[in-house]
Amino acid sequence: MSSGYDALLVVSFGGPEGMDDVAPFLEHVLRGRNVPAARVREVAGHYEHFGGRSPLNDQCRALLQALRSELDGHGLRLPVYWGNRHWHPFLGEALQRMAGDGVRRALAFVTSAFGSYPGCRAYLEDIERARSELGSGAPEVHKLRAFYNHPGFVEPLVEATAAALDRVPASRRGDAHLDFTAHSIPRAQAASSPYEAQLRETAGLVASSLGRQRWCLVYQSRSGAPGQPWLEPDIVDHLRALASQGVKDVVVSPVGFVSDHMEVIYDLDLEARSRALELGLNMVRAATPLAHPRFVRMVRELVEERLSDAPVRLHLGSHGPAPDVCAPDCCPAPSSLGRPA
Repeated sequence: MSSGYDALLVVSFGGPEGMDDVAPFLEHVLRGRNVPAARVREVAGHYEHFGGRSPLNDQCRALLQALRSELDGHGLRLPVYWGNRHWHPFLGEALQRMAGDGVRRALAFVTSAFGSYPGCRAYLEDIERARSELGSGAPEVHKLRAFYNHPGFVEPLVEATAAALDRVPASRRGDAHLDFTAHSIPRAQAASSPYEAQLRETAGLVASSLGRQRWCLVYQSRSGAPGQPWLEPDIVDHLRALASQGVKDVVVSPVGFVSDHMEVIYDLDLEARSRALELGLNMVRAATPLAHPRFVRMVRELVEERLSDAPVRLHLGSHGPAPDVCAPDCCPAPSSLGRPA
């Protein structure tokens, strides 16, 4: 598997592009899951607040354009395709186009940095489902390794978090609280995946690069049933606790996300920021890295790894580089889903 690839497939979550897309998009995301109708209406309202358009697809388009230039500039003549799990262009559409173009073996860059069922295995399952539906002419697709501790991911996070800290008044900057956020998942899923450990590795790398010894990892965007244990503390609850301790400034770095999609612009920029204002907290949010030049270079470096017989596997921290192929029992599908979403 060190050579013979003839395309790169960027795989993302997908998002609606207008009001008419919101309901079918959410129906696709939630298929097979028992999500209360009230929660579905609530999430639909998040999209409707922004005219029904997720920023994710436009950000993926910017990444695709940058990747094509990056690959061409380094002599990697790989066409770049794009397929989403939950909205157009769907994975099946992308694979059909690839097959029509004669692609036989492709590398896949998944826009999710961490290992978990929703962040890794669900992508692999959806790729295989799309291949199966296409049939014997479907290209082989091999996922690039997880990049949570790759310098091309960590360095833009350090830069963005430093810029956010610089927006805190200088007289209070040293006392500003530093929080890293990620999407909450059920504790049962977290227990069978490296998600928490990888998040702590990334957050610790960013904090140490900034000389910050005190920081917290908190969670956001919970969507499960009220009685089901999910990773905590929730960002809003955490903000309340900070305010009660007399904290004046909080810098929030969403390291669990590679782009400013809906969970970032609604759950952090609108909901969490509104609560911070009510509590008298100055909340500053760091940018996400998608399409940052170092992030784009990282994707090219991950591709070069898989094309090389003697790869240089860049990584930071103590965990070492993630494996190219996940263990068969890693991040299993939760039994309560019936089938993966």
